[in-house]
This record gives sequence, structure tokens and C-alpha cells, in this order.
Amino acid sequence: MLGNVKDKVSLITGAASGLGKGIATKFAQNGSHVVVADLDLTIAKATADELSKQYGVSTLAVQMDVSSEEQVQAGIDATIAKFGRVDVLVSNAGIQIIAPIVEFEFAKWKKLLDIHLNGTFLTTKACMQKMIEKKTGGRVIVMGSIHSIEASVDKSAYVAAKHALLGFVRSIAKEGAPHNISSNLIAPGFVRTPLVEKQIPEQAKSLGISEDEVVKHIMLGDTVDGQFTTVDDIANVALFLAGFETNALTGQTMLVSHGIGM
Repeated sequence: MLGNVKDKVSLITGAASGLGKGIATKFAQNGSHVVVADLDLTIAKATADELSKQYGVSTLAVQMDVSSEEQVQAGIDATIAKFGRVDVLVSNAGIQIIAPIVEFEFAKWKKLLDIHLNGTFLTTKACMQKMIEKKTGGRVIVMGSIHSIEASVDKSAYVAAKHALLGFVRSIAKEGAPHNISSNLIAPGFVRTPLVEKQIPEQAKSLGISEDEVVKHIMLGDTVDGQFTTVDDIANVALFLAGFETNALTGQTMLVSHGIGM
């Protein structure tokens, strides 16, 4: 059965809102026990409780700043203490900062890379260690972007981080193979999450165009149909990859973009 995650333990970062919550919900609907890892523990607990009550699965909420090695390790340890294993990692936590290269503050550059790149490294390392120790194998799914293969103005840090993650996923595939650990990068086009909504006025101001023009020409101009990718689109792809029966797709990038980058 494709997309079979029933009784698997799935840890999802940034899972209290946006794409992360959509993925957590989809996994719970399909019988996965879900660890809701998020910077905001209050919202994470509310999300975990909601999923448990609605879908009858076991859940756990952990506070996790993915750029903190201590918090990442504590979250993985709590997962193992409750469930005894971790089968799926969805590294989804992320932020966006818009600025031209010549005006990009170094501290903000480092913050973005710390969350996207170092955060994915830390969570992957900790989960792989447990997958290898427990001899369970597993899946590592990394949230990339269409910016993993293309670039946009004013997003240099984000583009750099997402490009780097593509290479990291390929490295996971190589090193994970002997332990039955597979990896994939999901590369969404523009999904109308709060992260993207925030970019619309920022880009309109930066580029000197209207918000409607940002949506039509900057975000959706390269799609084949002028449509946003949806949270459900991404959640369905994550479910498919997490439950795929073999490692035949390991190391591959899945573009979910209405034709951008094809």
C-alpha cells in the first residue's frame, strides 16, 4: 500500500502551523503516531491534542528550536522514551527573510541558514543515530523549495540554504543506504501559507509593483496554470514518500510546483 504510515512514528518540525501542521494532520489521518516539534510549545501541545482526539493516534508535543543541538536531542530523546523508535523525520521548520544581497544583514543571513541548514542537519543526525541504533531503518524527508533548483531576487540566503539541502539529501541517501534509511527532498512551488503571505507586501515594496503583480508575475508567472500549490498537495507527497515500500526513490527531489522548474 503506497503511503502506508500506519503505526509509524513520525517526527515533524515546524508542525504547529502551515505546511508542518498540514503534514502532521495527513499523517495522523492515516494512522501515524505524530511528534509535533515546534518552537512554540503551547501551540504544539494544542496541535498534538487535537490530532490525538480527532484521529485516535498517539501524539507527543516537544519544544524544539531546530538550531539548538540541546533542544533537538531532548526532543528525540523524548520521542524514544515514549515510542521506543522514530521511523520518519519530516524536516520542515523554516523562515524567510527578504533583502537584496547588498543590504542583507549578516546576522539575519546566519539566522536563516542556522534554521534551514543546521536545523536539518541536527534533526537528521539525531534521528539517523536512533534509526541505526534500533536497526529499524527509516525515512528522512526534507522540505526544500523550488528555490532548491532556481533563484529569485532578494532571497539569496533562502536560495543558498535550499540549494544546500538538495545536496544534503543526496548525502543522506548515500550514507543511509546500508541502514535502510532513505531520503527525499520535497520542492514546493508557492504555497499560500503565512510565510508566503508575508512575502507578498515585502516583495511589492522591494520591487515597486503591486501585490497583485507579485502574485501573478513573480510567484505564479512560471506555473503552467497560474495556480498556487496547496498544503494538501505537499502533505500528500510527504505521505507518499514516507510510506513508499522500497528505497527506490531515495535521494530524489519531488517538484510540486504546477510546472515551475520542470
